Amino acid sequence: MAEKIGVYVCHCGSNIAGVVDVVDVARWAEDTLPNVRVARDYKFLCSSPGQEMIEKDIKDLGLTRVVVAACSPHLHEMTFRNACKRAGLNPYLFEMVSIREQVSWVTKDQVLATQKSKMLIASGVRRVVYHQPLEPLFVDINPNVLVVGGGIAGIQAALEIADQGSHVYLVEREPSIGGHMAQFDKTFPTLDCAACILTPKMFTAGSHPNITLLTWSEVEKVDGYVGNFTVQIRKKARKVITEKCTGCGVCEEKCPKKVVDMVFEAGMGTRKAIYTPFPQAVPKYPVIDVENCIYYQRGTCKACEKFCPTGAIDFDQQDEMLTVQVGNVILATGYELFDARRVPQYGYGRLANVITNLEFERLSNTAGPTGGKIVLRDGVTVPQTVGIIHCVGSRDIKYNVDCSAICCMQSLKFAHLVKEKTGAKVYNFYIDIRTPGKTYDEFYRRILDEEVRFIRGKVAEVTDVPRFPGEEGKLIIQVEDTLAGRQLRVPVDMVILSAAMQPRADAKEVAKKFGISCSANGWFIERHPKLDPVATMTEGIFIAGVCQGPKDIPASVAQGAAAAARVLSLIGKKQVVLEPVRASINQEQCSGCRICNNLCPFNAITFIEDRAVSEINPALCQGCGTCVAACPAGAITGAHFTNQQIMAQIEGILWDVGNGHGVQEELERVPA
Repeated sequence: MAEKIGVYVCHCGSNIAGVVDVVDVARWAEDTLPNVRVARDYKFLCSSPGQEMIEKDIKDLGLTRVVVAACSPHLHEMTFRNACKRAGLNPYLFEMVSIREQVSWVTKDQVLATQKSKMLIASGVRRVVYHQPLEPLFVDINPNVLVVGGGIAGIQAALEIADQGSHVYLVEREPSIGGHMAQFDKTFPTLDCAACILTPKMFTAGSHPNITLLTWSEVEKVDGYVGNFTVQIRKKARKVITEKCTGCGVCEEKCPKKVVDMVFEAGMGTRKAIYTPFPQAVPKYPVIDVENCIYYQRGTCKACEKFCPTGAIDFDQQDEMLTVQVGNVILATGYELFDARRVPQYGYGRLANVITNLEFERLSNTAGPTGGKIVLRDGVTVPQTVGIIHCVGSRDIKYNVDCSAICCMQSLKFAHLVKEKTGAKVYNFYIDIRTPGKTYDEFYRRILDEEVRFIRGKVAEVTDVPRFPGEEGKLIIQVEDTLAGRQLRVPVDMVILSAAMQPRADAKEVAKKFGISCSANGWFIERHPKLDPVATMTEGIFIAGVCQGPKDIPASVAQGAAAAARVLSLIGKKQVVLEPVRASINQEQCSGCRICNNLCPFNAITFIEDRAVSEINPALCQGCGTCVAACPAGAITGAHFTNQQIMAQIEGILWDVGNGHGVQEELERVPA
């Protein structure tokens, strides 16, 4: 029996109709294409009246297939599938054709755009005939959750979930949770003490009955699928028995070995070989730095062991491997600071008083190495003039094309702190001032009122070579003031570089481990940048905070809470519904070559040794089609993307060049 197909063409306001003659396209589809029972155009098909029109036609005209020509399937495929479902039609007997992203937004010639739209609709009509009814997969959800990263986004996500009664494993690679925010002095625009708003959350996370805190730990391996992940975690040896340690600090006090702290103090201060990163660290237990400990270097010392009142030091302690079962994962792995040495003309690492934003945070912090005194590298001299350079390593095609989102506000904060603590003259060298957040522009105006000088222009060079009187012993910032249209040489005592946020060096490795993707710039990719910014293309894996892209603290907190809400919604359902678009293997045809095993990006294919065939776990499979294309025996079929469907689609797209027989007939003419 011939199918009854309904074709619906959306105007999308003027997005499509402004370029494509949608009325002509709909009329052509009804008059020309086989099996088309009705074709209509409508202003906004995604609206309630638009969906109701489709539902009514399915019921009244007995439609067995539906094709909608509108925007991207990423945006509204589920909308129209649900409309079909409400009308009693299996939602997978629907096909969506993109004539906005693939036609009207990229084709300005109206005649060509209309013709191209017809061909795309022809391909959809040809394809939908071969669609098969599919039923969704149901997977039980383990209520336990893994949160990777103990910065502010990870802490927020963990607390939101734990407060609702689910157990959370919070994994952090450093000895303490807190992330970069723990290093900061004040937070813009309100200038709250960072520690005052962060440490209560840290303490709550560390003492929460539903949170297992795994600091000084890293995820080694992830297996499984949404609802049922098995995660192996390496708990690195602290060389301290935490059950015995009271966090008294005697071991750190007695340790004779001092080390420059390149992590928490950003190289501006020192720590001992046994240490806690900062006084408010959670947990309070110290860690022995094996690479710098005298005992591990020479076999002597053991001062920490001798003076520990509870006998908590264990030099023989080994790494421990833990295996946990969780239903969902939230990645909040954060960022790392751009290495300002990569911009050699700014002199960082060569000129002593050129420092980075993170170094200045520690310098101005009352708990920092100078007690909050802003001084030059000699530790004594207070700067009289300070230059702050924005966008170091960001908005630059040589390094990072992204705007780092926080640099402008951060630099304004630095200007205020310098003024407040030293009274120095401050210059801000900026490309553009970006203050889009709530009360951010008010903060900008406040800094202007404090007589901070703003010079618009990208700094060319920072040098200590004087050319004019008054430049001796100074750092000279060479810049073009683009507003005044002249070159300037500005002598200062200190230069602060607002270095960019950039993805962590191991971001791609982490992404591969969890079965998600990174952008070309290295940030984790979300399912949809506007409509689904915390989910990923892998079901059950969510992202939050700066690992998804540059953002400030409020946005990171909001995203952590949003990711937690998504996870809690799945836990509350107790089951998750999975898309049935999955690959399957015909085991009679499978030769056991294992090519597909190594190619699957989601680790969904395993080799069954006793039968010498491969098998696909449908809960892990994401239907990407890699294995289907690679299988030399043609033993793998992709549901909803069969060879028959794809060939029919190609035949439709070549409608206007047909020569009396279809593409499939042409292929049959080609010798094997």
